[in-house]
Amino acid sequence: MNAPVTPLEIGLLAGAAFVAGVVDAIAGGGGLLTVPALLAVGLPPHLALGTNKGQSVFGSTSSLLRFHRAKLVSLRRGKVTFPLALAGSFFGAALVLWIHPATLRPIVLVLLVAVAIFLAVYRRPEGPPPDRHPLHTAAIAGGLAFVIGAYDGFFGPGTGTFLIAGFVGLLGLSLPEATADAKMVNVASNLAAVTLFAVRGVVLWHIALPMAAAQALGSFLGAHLAVRGGAKLIRPVVTLVAVLLSIKVAVDLYGAG
Repeated sequence: MNAPVTPLEIGLLAGAAFVAGVVDAIAGGGGLLTVPALLAVGLPPHLALGTNKGQSVFGSTSSLLRFHRAKLVSLRRGKVTFPLALAGSFFGAALVLWIHPATLRPIVLVLLVAVAIFLAVYRRPEGPPPDRHPLHTAAIAGGLAFVIGAYDGFFGPGTGTFLIAGFVGLLGLSLPEATADAKMVNVASNLAAVTLFAVRGVVLWHIALPMAAAQALGSFLGAHLAVRGGAKLIRPVVTLVAVLLSIKVAVDLYGAG
């Protein structure tokens, strides 16, 4: 870190987390705002990813509880996806800690732009889901949980969208079922990553906790603001902001060099 994060910067990060919470509730992809915001205040990539995971674990857990109360969570599939997501995320988080910061930062910047563009153009499937394939459900669900769990442990933004697309397209789940199962995997991957990051001291809790509180408020507001067509407006804005923040981080990094 170039300099300690100031109280003003923590306030700005909380503001970014609030907006990310609104965005997540309406369209998904809130991590595309929080990760570059953490990088923009001068955190090295390990601390930015670790702190982002520290603040996001609270939101994903509360979301899973809401889906569980609505009886949408499949514990049968969860017995397969949860442990494999834990294992995958642990692998991804360990990879973050192994890669040198000078190598990790450009990787993160490229991922930010690529995922932002993907989420801007991706459209969730509509209409009836395809036929299920019961014999292959467990293997496919477990494979998705491990692979995308590893991605979530390593980076994170877009995880929910990738999971939903996989569960609908490959397993034939309905959109509510796929969303609930995605929350289950997301909680597992967040727990594994944040545990490893916390043990290794790369979660700045004095930043993560205010961001978590702000994101919870944003999620509450976003759930009430979600209207037809909201995602179509939000996604391009998120893409633009994520790309601009990534450019800002790249200029700060390479322009100073």
